[in-house]
Amino acid sequence: MPSPTPPSGTTDGARSDVGRWGGNPWQPPTTPSPEPEPEPDRRSRRDGRSFWARCCGCCSCRNTDDDWGPRGDRGAGSRDRGSGSGSRRPDSRGSDSRRPGSRGSGVNAAGDGTIREGMLVVKGVDLLSSRSDQNRREHHTDEFEYDELIIRRGQPFYMVLLLSRPYESSDYVALELLIGNNPEVGKGTHIIIPVGKGGSGGWKAQVTKSSGQNLNLRVHTSPNAIIGKFQFTVRTRSEAGEFQLPFNPRNEIYILFNPWCPEDIVYVDHEDWRQEYVLNESGRIYYGTEAQIGERTWNYGQFDHGVLDACLYILDRRGMPYAGRGDPVSVSRVISAMVNSLDDNGVLIGNWSGDYSRGTNPSAWVGSVEILLSYLRTGYSVPYGQCWVFAGVTTTVLRCLGLATRTVTNFNSAHDTDTSLTMDIYFDENMKPLEHLNHDSVWNFHVWNDCWMKRPDLPSGFNGWQVVDATPQETSSGIFCCGPCSVESIKNGLVYMKYDTPFIFAEVNSDKVYWQRQNDGSFKIVYVEEKAIGTLIVTKAIGSHMREDVTHIYKHPEGSEAERKAVETAAAHGSKPNVYATRDSAEDVAVQVEAQDAVMGQDLTVCVVLTNRGGSRRTVKLHLYLSVTFYTGVTGSVFKESKKEVVLEPGASERVTMPVAYKEYQPHLVDQGAMLLNVSGHVKENGQVLAKQHTFRLRTPDLSLTLLGAAVVGQECEVQIVFKNPLPVTLTNVVFRLEGSGLQRPKILNVGDIGGNETVTLRQTFVPVRPGPRQLIASLDSPQLSQVHGVIQVDVAPAAGGGVFSDARGNSRSGETIPMASRGEA
Repeated sequence: MPSPTPPSGTTDGARSDVGRWGGNPWQPPTTPSPEPEPEPDRRSRRDGRSFWARCCGCCSCRNTDDDWGPRGDRGAGSRDRGSGSGSRRPDSRGSDSRRPGSRGSGVNAAGDGTIREGMLVVKGVDLLSSRSDQNRREHHTDEFEYDELIIRRGQPFYMVLLLSRPYESSDYVALELLIGNNPEVGKGTHIIIPVGKGGSGGWKAQVTKSSGQNLNLRVHTSPNAIIGKFQFTVRTRSEAGEFQLPFNPRNEIYILFNPWCPEDIVYVDHEDWRQEYVLNESGRIYYGTEAQIGERTWNYGQFDHGVLDACLYILDRRGMPYAGRGDPVSVSRVISAMVNSLDDNGVLIGNWSGDYSRGTNPSAWVGSVEILLSYLRTGYSVPYGQCWVFAGVTTTVLRCLGLATRTVTNFNSAHDTDTSLTMDIYFDENMKPLEHLNHDSVWNFHVWNDCWMKRPDLPSGFNGWQVVDATPQETSSGIFCCGPCSVESIKNGLVYMKYDTPFIFAEVNSDKVYWQRQNDGSFKIVYVEEKAIGTLIVTKAIGSHMREDVTHIYKHPEGSEAERKAVETAAAHGSKPNVYATRDSAEDVAVQVEAQDAVMGQDLTVCVVLTNRGGSRRTVKLHLYLSVTFYTGVTGSVFKESKKEVVLEPGASERVTMPVAYKEYQPHLVDQGAMLLNVSGHVKENGQVLAKQHTFRLRTPDLSLTLLGAAVVGQECEVQIVFKNPLPVTLTNVVFRLEGSGLQRPKILNVGDIGGNETVTLRQTFVPVRPGPRQLIASLDSPQLSQVHGVIQVDVAPAAGGGVFSDARGNSRSGETIPMASRGEA
């Protein structure tokens, strides 16, 4: 069975497919900056329908919007997309007479720069933008490692204008915010706020104090404002003439969504939710199987320096209209498309092949920061990602922009390829799988995102959690994106609700249908597993490191009347609406697989329990087939099998075991050490067909992290990492990764080889830059072993001088070769 999305191929340059920008593919700078500074803005042209026309029907009418993109009759250099994230060149606005000049002196009405006596000149602006100032604290943006003003829409902020003379009541003062290439008042990309005269759409500015040449202002922003990075200027008019403050990059203002504002459609009415889903910089991501749940800590790092610019750059790179950037439905849909690289040269290249030699093994990432800064710095898609990496990066981006977002894992997640809304598995007359027909697959787990918002584009009752899935599985309106989809519509099988409800419903609540080929060539349903899909849906609990079961918000209780109604209602809208009419089977023998705690490098035993629930003796011919499997349900060839005939008396049970030695499974291991046990059988007396699939994983060791000394802002601290190789073979080309927001920028450590069953210890120093409880996360990767992680909480004290933040932004060294501090045999 092919993998859900093929590897993208190249990693030493841009993707081989030109993606969305077919006519004139975007090219990154030839010499990337070594620091994560915002990229200069560029825009390429393409022919054909835009993303918006294909992805969102309600937006297709916007193709006359000047924010939409270059036209065929414009020169390639006639527009510079310098709004959202990029640094701006002084001449990038040359043809726009509405913008002030860059830096330099102010301008008067005549535009000759003459300052006349009596004019009200703005000599300076204090946006009160430092992290310790009132604005940043009240807007919950004080953790951002930025010096610019960052505010949330729908909430007032304060500023001070330094004037050339005292402010008089007859003076006219207006604040202006501009975003995009051709700002227009009607589109919300050019905002004019007259001081003291009220405004429109929620914008207004009031004088709170006028003292000498200082004018203190309270500015109210619209709860529907566009999000992004705005230029800021001030215009004045008096009897002596008009003045306009020149543009200064230091006065740029970032505006974000505001889950603290009741008028914002992303509003969340629970402070503990906001603390967890907006402000928490780390979290847990769950993987494995329902019976063997693994967990790893992920560094979201949404407040790290450069990450906000990377998030806005993603919107720029897609060419999203600025006028549409105030709509969280549209923004989240664009993010779901852009976090994967298909169609659009987005952030991450998906790879499920097992060969990661030209990039990073998805299991080796410990956070989003390194990925996003690399994309911002180079413009190239980053190799490689799988579902939890796509979801982790999506959480970072949406939290950074102000959307309450969480990372969700669905165990036994179905991938429906034919819109039947059932998982169909086909067998021949002898119950041997017909792999050429088995296009549907069941992933051991799949990770996506929930984000919280109102849905004004849907009927009432569908506000709240919305699924967004950036993993490229199937296209939506011709684009590899998924969502936002109301969780309420999924729960009730309302698959006609946008966006992508049928696909997500099938992931969590479809049935696994076993079809057997008959002698005449037709197929008959021989077994239906009604509790095999979406068996457990979890996320990190609020305010703790515990796991929270959220299955109940996605589906009614399994087997309940409401759950069966939801499934059959959804299936009626699928490609096989009459599938449940063909069921015909007797079931008095039950089969169950016992979960085993299997450890990587050790022998294991699989066990199947048969139970006769009938009143007569039953004879079962049982077949066990064991193969390795990728977590996406793609399996390798069978490497061990067992056949046995079992006689069961009425009410009796019998255990059937199959031992498996390490040397038997070791040559076949693939990513994450998962295995698939296929159980099939036939009851002689009544013709009952037994069918069961059970996936389990081999547990890997954890890294042990120990803090050596107290952690204080601005002072060097040391951590010790200990690892024991569980395998009797040498691990080659071992790479450690270390990362933690407020502690350590992403760091790569090359440690060489680690012998079989060997224990190694290494020490690393870091300098905390922000106080409070922090998570320091590490991972280990080698060709022989992956999915090895560790984490430690670091409680950072403020600097002795009372400073809260350090000017340092964490040391970051890539590819450093680290000698082992000590080695020891097990």
